[in-house]
Amino acid sequence: MKKITATLLLGCAVPLGFAAGELPQVNLERAAEINGGRCMLCHGPEGDSSSPLYPRLAGQHHQYIAKQLGDFKSGRRKSDTMTGMVQDLTEEEMLALGVFFETKPTKPREARDQDLAAVGRFVFHRGNEFSGVAACASCHGDKGLGTEKLPRLAGQVPRYTEAQLRSFNKRERTNDNEIMHSIASKLTELEVKAVALYISTLD
Repeated sequence: MKKITATLLLGCAVPLGFAAGELPQVNLERAAEINGGRCMLCHGPEGDSSSPLYPRLAGQHHQYIAKQLGDFKSGRRKSDTMTGMVQDLTEEEMLALGVFFETKPTKPREARDQDLAAVGRFVFHRGNEFSGVAACASCHGDKGLGTEKLPRLAGQVPRYTEAQLRSFNKRERTNDNEIMHSIASKLTELEVKAVALYISTLD
């Protein structure tokens, strides 16, 4: 588990620079307050969404969360719900929320359809050479943990992953890596559902 070095800085400026492998010092009390007032309504109190419509935020990279919140605020990423939620957030608060959720525990989900999950495992790790689909693991890692710039996929809500892949395919999501447009456009409906299911089982 990542070493948590974040601390409470009540009323203090938030230092945006921090050592590699460490979490920045942020106002976690403020992040918890914001989460309790708005985020938890859809994403759950610990960022472990129980709804198939909303993403799991627990364990997600703080840099990635902060970027997505900033993109919602600027309009680079479209969402009728999220746009209103983030308009009054400062850059420091968005970073604090990222750290807050990254430190929350994660757990894999159990696949009810093992055959479908097996198809997803194949595509995730090997891609589809016949249609030109690259392996998800080539960017997001063998365990789906991602990087500070690429999202953690492990344990994500299946229907949310499906929705994002379809959004990339339709060019409706344009604030992230454009290579996903090409990859998503080559995935069949079976592959979309299979990969999303397999991803949800990763810890």
